[in-house]
Formats: sequence, structure tokens, C-alpha cells
Amino acid sequence: MTVIMNPSAHSERAQRSLDAIRRFVAGADLQFTTGPGDARRMAAEAARAGAEVVVACGGDGTVSEVANGLVGTTTALGVMPIGTMNVFSKELDIPADLDAAWQVIASGGVREIDLPEANGAHFIQLAGVGLDAQVVKETTWESKKRLGPLSYIISAAQIASRVPPALRVDTGGAVHEGSFVLIGNGRYYGSKLVLFPNARPDDGKLDVLVFKNLGYLDIARYVGGVLIGHHTDLADVEYFQTSEMEVTSAAPVPVELDGELFGDVPVRFRMGARLRVCAPQGRILNGE
Repeated sequence: MTVIMNPSAHSERAQRSLDAIRRFVAGADLQFTTGPGDARRMAAEAARAGAEVVVACGGDGTVSEVANGLVGTTTALGVMPIGTMNVFSKELDIPADLDAAWQVIASGGVREIDLPEANGAHFIQLAGVGLDAQVVKETTWESKKRLGPLSYIISAAQIASRVPPALRVDTGGAVHEGSFVLIGNGRYYGSKLVLFPNARPDDGKLDVLVFKNLGYLDIARYVGGVLIGHHTDLADVEYFQTSEMEVTSAAPVPVELDGELFGDVPVRFRMGARLRVCAPQGRILNGE
């Protein structure tokens, strides 16, 4: 077993958890990341060396990097959720309590899930084109440290005052148009907000939301709809499933994968691989 830890994980919890992590992984190969790309490289090297499990200790960004390093291998991904949101672990019912999360890994229970890709890079939970990617791009670390979640709201408000981009989503059988697009491999977004009600991370399908408008009132309606679970009923929101699609625009529009910027459109999404994950025994994905 190899254990890869992001010692910062942008979370005080990561610092508090370090002693516990050391106790859990006694005898395992414990490695620490120092910058972007380290977790992916370490995971790939561990898989080549024969590791049966590579454990990601961190948030969704660390988990996503480790997953990318395990593509094409039989090595299983274990998760110790010590990040800020830990959406992926919530999706698979991996406990937030570290003792319980470690027991999931130690029990040996493994499930296979989808690992969708965008222009050849894989993501575990969510991708976005337009608004949320633009927010990630324009919200500085200094602002996040000073204002917390409010920094994202301020960025979103500034973006909503601009002329929205015109996005074209082509699934091969249909064309959809909108101002921003979200693509899910599971139900949750951010915390435990159900954004994609029909999604399962093992069904071989991408769940897609196309939002038509991008004004202040539109964003408020969308957020309100998500909070009460009726956003897919809105007339200017399209929700569908597909195995492949391409998003294009006449102008540069940013793309994010699992909260990290990933260039601009055009971008092609598809179901590209499967990933073995240590998940709770006797439970169905998504609690169904």
C-alpha cells in the first residue's frame, strides 16, 4: 500500500489529522506532495511498482490527481477525506470520520466506478464550462483566505454583469445551447447539494445540465431551484444524460475539472475508463 498525503489540503483538518494518518498507515509507504502533479506521478509510480491500493489523503483535488495516476491499472483507490468539501467521499458513502474511513480501506471492499475524461484528462466528480470555471479562474487565493466562501459569490456577481458566452453542446444526436454547462459523474456539487438527481458514478453515463441564462436573477433562480430540488424543472435549464459530447464556443471559455482549471473550449467529454475504489461493503452507490 502507498499513502499519498497533501499536507496542506487547504484545511486545518489536514494538519490536525497528520498524527492520526501516521498511526493508521504504519508500515505503508507514506509520501507527501509538494505541488501540483505530484500526487498523479506518485500514484502512477506506486501502481507500476505493484501497489494493490494507493490511498489519497486530502481533498477532492488530491483524490482526482491520484485517480488520474491509476488510470489503466488494477490498483484500487483509497480515500482518507481531509479536504474542505470531500464531495467524492460523500458520493461513495466513505465516512468523514478518519477511523471509519480507514476501516473501509482495511476491509478490502472494492467497487468499480466510471472515470470520465475531458480532452484526455480524467475527472472523478464534476466538470464545468463557463460560469463555475470562470469563478475558479478569477477568485484569488488571497481573496479565498480573506473572505472564505463569500469570495466565490463576489466573483460570480462580477461575472453575471457581463455578456454571457454562447456555448454549443453537441451529443452527436442533438445540439443544445446555453450560457454555462455542468457535467457530473455523481449527484453532488459542492457540499451535499443534489445537482444531478439521476446520476450514478457507475452507470456509464455523463449527467449534463445546460443553463440558458446568466444574469443576477437567473443565477438566483438556479440556486433557489437547486436548494429545493426543482432546478431541473426550470424552463431555461436542460438536464440529460449522454456517453459523449463536445462543447464549443466562438470565444475562449474556461473549463474546470474537479475544481481545477483545465484550459478553454473546445472540449470533448466521454466515458473513458473505470476505476477501482475502496468503498463501504454492503452498500449501494448513492445510498440506493
